[in-house]
Amino acid sequence: MPLGDQNPHEIDCYQYFLKPGYIYFSQEPTLIHTVLGSAVTVCLWDRKNRYAGVAHFLYPAISQPNKATTQYGNVAVLTLIKLMISDGSEKSFLEAQLFGGGDPFSNQSETLGNQNIQMAKTILAQQCIPITSEDVGGSKGRKLVFKSDTNEAVVLKVDRLRQADWFPYTAAE
Repeated sequence: MPLGDQNPHEIDCYQYFLKPGYIYFSQEPTLIHTVLGSAVTVCLWDRKNRYAGVAHFLYPAISQPNKATTQYGNVAVLTLIKLMISDGSEKSFLEAQLFGGGDPFSNQSETLGNQNIQMAKTILAQQCIPITSEDVGGSKGRKLVFKSDTNEAVVLKVDRLRQADWFPYTAAE
């Protein structure tokens, strides 16, 4: 289609709403949407193969292997790295962006949000994956849209997150 015939509001890729405690990755161009309070999202980008994966975790760590899920940062981030490597990524071509970890009801330094941020940073440092961008901490919630084939992110900071923000595809039903 000639460039002049394209609708600028059409997006030529999949869209996916990432719920808390889940991981998403695909080699297909995807707009990944999520909503963050104290949770943290790690976006891993493979700059050689030009695709990404995203982990959205709620809690920093769990030490019992029989209770480990991707709701925990120490599980989610490592699982995302392993999934991308098993799909053909090389760790030396991975880079990360971090989002979230806000704590609207606290002014303490050891909040759940800060613990989540530190867990993500620790694991990425241990895995020698550089953080190229971050928008973390503070008192605001965030709405994130991440474009997996370009490594571009848009963050909307909000004072209040509504129930419809968390599950936008079921709110109208």
